[in-house]
Amino acid sequence: MKHTRGEKVFYALNYIFLTIIGLSCLLPIVHILALSLSDKHALMSGTVSFWPVNLSLDGYNALFKESPIIKDFRNSVIITVVGTFLNIVFTILAAYPLSKRYFIGRRFYSFAIIFTMIFSAGLIPTYLLVQKLGLINSYGALWLPGLITVWNLLVLRSFFEGLPEELEEASRIDGCSEWRLIIQIVLPLSLPVLAALTLFYGVGHWNAFMNVLIYINDSSKLNLAVLVQQMIQNQSLMQELTNTQPELAAAITPEGVKAAGVIVMTLPMLIVYPFLQRFFVKGVMVGAVKG
Repeated sequence: MKHTRGEKVFYALNYIFLTIIGLSCLLPIVHILALSLSDKHALMSGTVSFWPVNLSLDGYNALFKESPIIKDFRNSVIITVVGTFLNIVFTILAAYPLSKRYFIGRRFYSFAIIFTMIFSAGLIPTYLLVQKLGLINSYGALWLPGLITVWNLLVLRSFFEGLPEELEEASRIDGCSEWRLIIQIVLPLSLPVLAALTLFYGVGHWNAFMNVLIYINDSSKLNLAVLVQQMIQNQSLMQELTNTQPELAAAITPEGVKAAGVIVMTLPMLIVYPFLQRFFVKGVMVGAVKG
């Protein structure tokens, strides 16, 4: 099929625009990676742009030797994996009954849930509630308040509503129970949208920062996001290196160590995303067909 001149111009402008947007997202990461792999002299001279100058791993060496990054990385993995699993399970349990027209009180519960998306209690009441529940200084304080994201719930509910009713009727005729219907039929058909929601929830937990600062007081339970923020905000790591390993401290700069921390924090999500990318657009679009 041949395109008209107007269509060709339109597509060309689209490609140019999307390329600019893509580069604006990619180039900062490439620049940070180049900073983390460059030596001290290149960083101090400001000659590093998008390619490492005088390749060096001293920043990563200092980061892994003198900071609790391994422990904080493990904490981030625990927060993300367990939190995402709970989010998906409870979002499914809430979205499935709300997608059924015969569910009594469907409109009331839908209105109550959507109401919380528009109006929230605020930070202080939420903190007091978490404190009364005894969740301060535990990961439950990070998981419970945001157990279900309303927008994700609405997307999944819309997807469930779009599944053929004949499929459910045929399953019930064959003697399929409600739980078996969900596990063996509904969930396998919902893999694209579940993959998209898993990515949404996972990125949110991995980048959790403010909630960790508010609810977690034990330094041994902090996550990677807080560690990177502390590295950017103060120079404690450089001071420790100066006292314990002066030769290594002389070979690095704070900017190089900070850049290494940012890359270590960003890398896991960059690795996971390609595996979920093929489900991403399809899952969001299919779940958004109905309002």
